[in-house]
Amino acid sequence: MTDPAPRSDLAARTGSAIVMLVAAGLALWAGGLALRLFVAAVAALVFWEWRGIVLRFRASQPVRLVWLAAGLVYIGAAAWALLSLASGPRILLIALVIATDVGAYFAGRAIGGPRIAPAISPSKTWAGLLGGMAAAALVAALALRLVPDVFVGEASPVLADPGLALIVALGGACIAVVAQVGDFFESWMKRRAGVKDSGTLIPGHGGLFDRVDGLLLAAIAAGLFVALRMVLVA
Repeated sequence: MTDPAPRSDLAARTGSAIVMLVAAGLALWAGGLALRLFVAAVAALVFWEWRGIVLRFRASQPVRLVWLAAGLVYIGAAAWALLSLASGPRILLIALVIATDVGAYFAGRAIGGPRIAPAISPSKTWAGLLGGMAAAALVAALALRLVPDVFVGEASPVLADPGLALIVALGGACIAVVAQVGDFFESWMKRRAGVKDSGTLIPGHGGLFDRVDGLLLAAIAAGLFVALRMVLVA
């Protein structure tokens, strides 16, 4: 994600955010082919921005080719994982990543304090990380309370177990950490390439990669978790 923008960018950032939310919301609501095409289009644009970053690396051509191949695998795996999730878990995952971003932003601005890795991302603080974890944990706990079928497929007496609520909240916090790692990974790539944003596609926000950096790794983690759970249950 990009660093906080000047106030003069607020209108552009707000307008772009609304357009992105509406487009993503419509695709999620439509599902089916429309969702697959939307995810494929986003993945293609993100890979194009990945390519632009890699081409700026001070590296040999074979190394760049390895990075491009890795980008295809990384972004493709994230797209596959996101589409492989059921509708409820997919929406919840996206909500957790958004909550992480919002919680990290406001906690980081309000509290400040020591930075996690100033050489990679000067704006990221430990307070922001904890704020993102707390926000994601809260959203996960609320989802368990309001839409329990997302977790167990149907209402069940086990949902009344307070231990389950704690486990779900911890799961949300773990997703927040994974999303932050994805965020740092993209920041490290941009630092290596000497660029501030992954692109200029979204006014006030930079590129698509800047907006979905945390979701990519979080989706892969969620997809692996679901696949492992299916193997263990089978």
